[in-house]
Amino acid sequence: MSLNGRFLFMMVTHGDLHERTENSDPGGREGLPGRDAGGGVFHPGQKHERYHWIEQTLRRFNYRALGRAERGLVLRYAERVSGYSRQTVTRLVAQYRDRGKLRRRQRTVAGFARYYTDADARLLAELDELHATPCGAAAKKLCERMYRLHGDERFEALSHISVSHLYNLRKANGYRRQRRQFDKTRPTRSTIASRRKPDPQGRPGYLRLDTVHQGDLDGIKGVYHINAVDEITQFQCVLSVERISERFLIPVLETILETFPFAIQGFHADNGSEYINHRVAELLNKLNIEFTKSRPRHSNDNALAESKNASVVRKHLGFEHIPGRWAAQLNAFHRRHFNPYLNYHRPCLFPVARIDPKGKLKKHYPYNEMDTPYGKLKSLPNVENFLKPGITFEQLDAIAMRISDNEAAKQMNEAKRQLFKTIFEQGRKAG
Repeated sequence: MSLNGRFLFMMVTHGDLHERTENSDPGGREGLPGRDAGGGVFHPGQKHERYHWIEQTLRRFNYRALGRAERGLVLRYAERVSGYSRQTVTRLVAQYRDRGKLRRRQRTVAGFARYYTDADARLLAELDELHATPCGAAAKKLCERMYRLHGDERFEALSHISVSHLYNLRKANGYRRQRRQFDKTRPTRSTIASRRKPDPQGRPGYLRLDTVHQGDLDGIKGVYHINAVDEITQFQCVLSVERISERFLIPVLETILETFPFAIQGFHADNGSEYINHRVAELLNKLNIEFTKSRPRHSNDNALAESKNASVVRKHLGFEHIPGRWAAQLNAFHRRHFNPYLNYHRPCLFPVARIDPKGKLKKHYPYNEMDTPYGKLKSLPNVENFLKPGITFEQLDAIAMRISDNEAAKQMNEAKRQLFKTIFEQGRKAG
């Protein structure tokens, strides 16, 4: 019989065992006995039997006289049945070639003597339970006080423990069997953007951004409105996106930055991941724009954008569900009607800061300071220095004076009515 035939015969001899292991684990070797549950037909404790079987197999196939290909077959067969790794089988075969037999050499090392016992671990767990898991140094000091000051002999060993090894003892099985400590997941601190309130110092170009979601309905995502407001002039740009992923958001942000007639100096948002990410940071860094984000427990950091969400976006676009696929039509409405109306024809209140008798900074909104965002822009000192290249006030005046405020509102409302009619009629037909 050829070696291949003998090899197949030996596999059939162990077929019942292989069939049992294959059926129990379709993936191959997971859960098989031997080699740390890695495969084979021997139990982990049958090390002498494995050595004897490998020796008998090598002798039966006359391993020393085999060719290279046939030796590979025998090695794979021995690896499969014994459960040992290829490296271990190769080492045992080398021993067989040198000595003609296999002998297992037991090398049980005594190791280091254990100083801290399970009783010490349980004692530490009891102390941690009483003192709400103090830090390592505090726990060590408490152990010292219990032994030296209060005379508790149980703490003799723990009174000499180092702080670093005290943490090791908290991981011991004796400690964990008595007490388990679970810590809440700690958020990873993002280094993107500076966490502070921007300080424009009366200069235009410091934007506040926020996102307004038009809601979901029956598993269909609603459109997202990106609301950008300049802090000083309240110049505003509203655009819509189908999703707030990078694919949709980055082009819209680029369009927003190009829409404002003045150079953008700052970009401030809350801590939402749609803005606080590397793609947005890369875009702003390329344009040399300062990137800031809101501070915790400072709800006024982005109050201007939040207030415009309610007084402008929700007031005019409502709360009804608008599917995300209408983002392009909404953006055409924003560019042609909505944003020009907001910036050139809708008056806004502007704050005047005063210090009250208690030394607090109070903001007042006098009527005589009320103006459109464009009117506020023109009133700023040296404002020509902030306009983008190629933009003049003659061009902006032509936009502002082309139609009256009422006519702009009429055109905006009519365009909005037609757009909503199209959206909701198609929505009813689809439903």
